[in-house]
Amino acid sequence: MSKSVIVIGTGNAALCAAIAALENGAHVTLLEKADRAMAGGNTKYTAGAMRFAYNGPADLLPLLRNPDDPRVKNADFGSYDTAKFGSDLLGFNDGRPLSEEQEALVNLSGETMRWLASHDVKFEPIFSRQSFEKGGRHVFWGGLTLAAENEGVGLFDMEMAAVEHMGGTVRYNSAVTGLLTEGGRVIGVRLGDEVLHADAVILASGGFEANDELRVKHMGPNWKAAKVRGTPHNTGDGLLMAAEVGAAEYGLYAGCHATPMDLHMADFGNLDLPAGERKNYRKISYFLGVMLNAEGARFVDEGANFRNYTYAQYGAAILDQPGQFAWQIFDSKVFDLLYAEYRFHDAHFVEADTLEALVPLMTGVDPDAATATLAAYNAAVDAQTAFDPTVLDGKATQGLTPPKSNWAQKIDEGPFRAFPVTGGITFTYGGLKVDGQGGVVGKDGSTIPGLFACGEIVGGVFFAGYPGGSGLTSGAVFGRRAGYGASQA
Repeated sequence: MSKSVIVIGTGNAALCAAIAALENGAHVTLLEKADRAMAGGNTKYTAGAMRFAYNGPADLLPLLRNPDDPRVKNADFGSYDTAKFGSDLLGFNDGRPLSEEQEALVNLSGETMRWLASHDVKFEPIFSRQSFEKGGRHVFWGGLTLAAENEGVGLFDMEMAAVEHMGGTVRYNSAVTGLLTEGGRVIGVRLGDEVLHADAVILASGGFEANDELRVKHMGPNWKAAKVRGTPHNTGDGLLMAAEVGAAEYGLYAGCHATPMDLHMADFGNLDLPAGERKNYRKISYFLGVMLNAEGARFVDEGANFRNYTYAQYGAAILDQPGQFAWQIFDSKVFDLLYAEYRFHDAHFVEADTLEALVPLMTGVDPDAATATLAAYNAAVDAQTAFDPTVLDGKATQGLTPPKSNWAQKIDEGPFRAFPVTGGITFTYGGLKVDGQGGVVGKDGSTIPGLFACGEIVGGVFFAGYPGGSGLTSGAVFGRRAGYGASQA
């Protein structure tokens, strides 16, 4: 007799869990807090990029929807092996060794992508954001090459199509309010007065980023001001329900993915826009210019690394500044290199023909200090090294604190633009401990029978940050694991 599995949520991790459980013959019901239009958790808000280990272009071609795209033959994808993926994660661990969860993410990333492709979840090269043209070829950088076709919305649509094709059932407007237990085993869920029984329950309901109270409790008062980039429904419900049945807290609750965002965006990514446009409130081309805080000072190394290694941390850095805002400043030399979100119809910026005229337009910034900072920056730029955005070019400043380690060009050609930004929180890092089958671990160290978890709710995957594209891959890896585990419970 087939097992019955309830999955709480309909984001990437939840859908991967459902696909895996259905593969194993389980009867699967997904319970979604939102209505159909808002289903998908944070997945629809993403650009759909997924980081995974691959040895070269031959590993990528079977994943592509359109491998015959002529640009593919004219692309330098490089390689990105498990050692490099692990090394990149270590760079965000603040001295911690790779966790068990990180080891699983690295080692299972490639096979999980192939598994998704086997269910007609297909991808496309990220020509627009992860490559620069050089010598007539598309040169990819930073180990990140593919995104789901039609970005996060497409990923949701393709995964949901697989679930429905395999016989999964989705109930919308169905907020789970508690877990049912019997003899220490989870046997179902409560939806208000309604009770649903199951052989296993998978928590895939996201983190607590949309809960002001929990953000302040775990992360500090500055996080009250954070813009919430994604769904308003990730309020920590699954974490709270799991705690009620004895689950242990695990991972870095003070940590999160936080990205520079337009200061004037609405919370939750501006829901009056099509989902695919919500990413246009990100402001992640800071590596092509400088960022100044209210005191007119730089506060990060804008060129420390490729932006997909820094953007998830620099939102938090902005929230640490006075007033929780900053300004990103660029000159006309780089306008054509700025990502499309800087030309989005609702992008907020000020413009002037000279820096002297620009600085007073930057509301909330000390103009004298800002002028001095920009002058000192321009004077410190290494004029001998060539600018090359396809590599860590070593074009740096000399004698500045903080330095700008790469892509440091003088800001000296008008017109000039400045964009106001703040920190936008995407997802939180603290969560639950799961075992090798995705089962939730209790405070006593034993696995809670019948309870599984995947996605943002799994702790121990990220600490001080992460290389871009790892989040969706983590959801897929741990979703697949939880689905297989729950279908065998």
